[in-house]
Amino acid sequence: MNTENPPEVVLGVGAGIAAYKVCELLRRFTESGHRVQVVPTAEALRFVGEPTWAALSGRPVAAGVWDAVHEVPHVRIGQRADLVFVAPATADLMAKAAHGIADDLLTNTLLTARCPVVFAPAMHTEMWEHPATQANVATLRARGAIVLDPDIGRLTGTDTGRGRLPDPAALFDAGRLVLARGGLPADLAGRRVLISAGGTREPIDPVRFIGNRSSGRQGYALAATALTRGAEVRLVSANVALPDPAGADVRRVGSAVELREAVLAEHATADIVVMAAAVADFRPAESAPGKIKKTGEGPSPIELVENPDILLELTRRRPRGDQVIVGFAAETDHVLEHGRAKLARKGCDLLVVNQVGEGRAFGTEDNQAVVLGADGSATDIPNGPKEELADRVWDLVAARLTRPDTGR
Repeated sequence: MNTENPPEVVLGVGAGIAAYKVCELLRRFTESGHRVQVVPTAEALRFVGEPTWAALSGRPVAAGVWDAVHEVPHVRIGQRADLVFVAPATADLMAKAAHGIADDLLTNTLLTARCPVVFAPAMHTEMWEHPATQANVATLRARGAIVLDPDIGRLTGTDTGRGRLPDPAALFDAGRLVLARGGLPADLAGRRVLISAGGTREPIDPVRFIGNRSSGRQGYALAATALTRGAEVRLVSANVALPDPAGADVRRVGSAVELREAVLAEHATADIVVMAAAVADFRPAESAPGKIKKTGEGPSPIELVENPDILLELTRRRPRGDQVIVGFAAETDHVLEHGRAKLARKGCDLLVVNQVGEGRAFGTEDNQAVVLGADGSATDIPNGPKEELADRVWDLVAARLTRPDTGR
């Protein structure tokens, strides 16, 4: 980040009970060096007042079009912004944004902004699922805005369902990644993406399992960056202890068989499938119903059987020719040789080949890879944060997508 000229973030606050969570989002932006201008709606100030926003941002709150009129705030705030982040984005606020209504400072700002705009919706499930709201969300996404899906969880009162504001830390990560893209267009807008992440565990008994060292960080980085590029993301997560990426629809699984079922249930409607999970090649033929005890006679052998080859099954069951399928290969030696053989065997469009072991790839914050293409290409991605590798992978995927407007 340029500390001499830090990014200018406009934090728009809608009138929802989740506004109190946005205080934490504001704190994360300011403490990481961003300049933040808070623009709440008048009704939002019923939930969190001006003194709180001013104290946390270190700047006066911009709440009305008649404040500091000589500075033309209804135009200038949007013009100066590097990012507009609206949270919570209520049904009413998104409806106004979709239809170009500008009846307060925040909606005026949305009309004048030429930077990336992120909406983090929060509302009751019935409001989120209403056809009017879904149509407005589709309109905003079609125009290039990033509308994150809300989480599933406890709402106000005793209600539970989809409509909960994602965790502030996940929202901050989304905003950070959007800023890192430097205002590039959301090239995955309108695309459905299916990603697997983590490592499967194959039970030996109720206590023990056969597993691997995957933390799921690379798969989660792929999900987070896809969301900031406008995609609708379904994430199949195998034994991952990380916060859900803001806006992702997450399904948790344990074993390879469970992961296969979850992926096959979603793959037919996906434009892109990325199999980043480390799937165990073998599983015990039988899992003991109780904990296996020592007998003093040495351990009994464990009979293993092969797990299904999920990536191969996906390429063979590809629902249409324009679906892009990406596989991952973790190798310890002869990396490119094994990678090219796996690419030919699996039939995917891209294969991300990692060298693992000795502190590389698994469980780390950074990664490096060579991405092999079915067209014979090889793209070297040097060591760096896993989000950077994810963005490079999405660049390669985006170049292979059929453009809906041209059919090419």
